Amino acid sequence: MPANRYRSRSYKRVYKNTPGGENVLRYKKKKPSKHVCAECGELLHGVPRGRPYEINKIAKTHKRPNRPFGGYLCSNCARKHFKNEARK
Repeated sequence: MPANRYRSRSYKRVYKNTPGGENVLRYKKKKPSKHVCAECGELLHGVPRGRPYEINKIAKTHKRPNRPFGGYLCSNCARKHFKNEARK
């Protein structure tokens, strides 16, 4: 019987082949959902998925697009925002 914390489906079950020829069950945390735009809900491109300890290992420039509102708004919504700001 697995430990209680592994009995929920928050862990992904992965079967691994060991060098001894045994199949062993390993438990991995699932990947988080994809990031979405704060205004329209569209998927954001250029923003990686990963658990916080994986994201902390990559460079800042790889974590989100290098533009204003990058990683928060999609390019279309950001463009609309800039147009509205210029028209005020």
